[in-house]
Amino acid sequence: MVRIQTHHLLRLGADGYDCREGGALATAADLLRAFEEHSPDGIRAVLATGVSPTEPINGKRPVEVLIEMYLRSARFPECLQVMLDAGAEVGDPVLQAVLLDDDEKLRELLSKSSKNLQRRLNPLCAFTSCRGVSALHVCADFNSTRCARVLLAAGADVNARADRDAEGLGGQTPIFHAVNSIFNYCRPVMELLVDAGADLDLRVQAILWGESMNWETVVYDVTPISYAQCGLYRQFHRREQDIYSNIQYLHRKLHDKELRLRNVPNKYLVVGH
Repeated sequence: MVRIQTHHLLRLGADGYDCREGGALATAADLLRAFEEHSPDGIRAVLATGVSPTEPINGKRPVEVLIEMYLRSARFPECLQVMLDAGAEVGDPVLQAVLLDDDEKLRELLSKSSKNLQRRLNPLCAFTSCRGVSALHVCADFNSTRCARVLLAAGADVNARADRDAEGLGGQTPIFHAVNSIFNYCRPVMELLVDAGADLDLRVQAILWGESMNWETVVYDVTPISYAQCGLYRQFHRREQDIYSNIQYLHRKLHDKELRLRNVPNKYLVVGH
């Protein structure tokens, strides 16, 4: 289990007590721990003690904290649903449907307004920036394959560009969000996007990874394949075998030939240098 840092959200003492409350039990910290582990039962248990599902934690709504957390797993939609059932709100129906991978709700929203297909979303995410992105970008970041299929069937652009900020950061397409995911969790949506025609030769000037997090990194001049390889960076914490498996797949799809891997796993790293 990868343990995720939460000290940037709530200042805790070593004994698990909130340093700001003079020793009072930090029930908000328990909620964060349940978020970290994507534990629906843990979230329910914490909420049952009376901790608020809506009261901000250091200026952020708890549901925003859950969304921006580092882990990706099949338990995330249930965790989010527990928070919603308790009174939390995502604030955007399209974003909520995609995060829950609720394909029926998404179809309903698209049938009500075609503008929902082009809606720009702005959730803070632990990995590739989701500022000014399409719903398909968010599907790629959270492996929401059912909603991705709905969006593509409705005419969503598989090569839609994210917004670029004043510094030129951004402009990535959905595929970039799936090529170096934690535990390679987003491999299914990566393959779905490739099959739908994702441009694997697209070059992006700069991508922001881990916005506002301790691991924030700007990666320059990247393609989907080179961005996949960024998973080898120390701050990305990705398995070498997963990264090269993705590179092999993307290379085969782009160049129609197999890529021979060399020195994987890397012997220099295996011996502990």
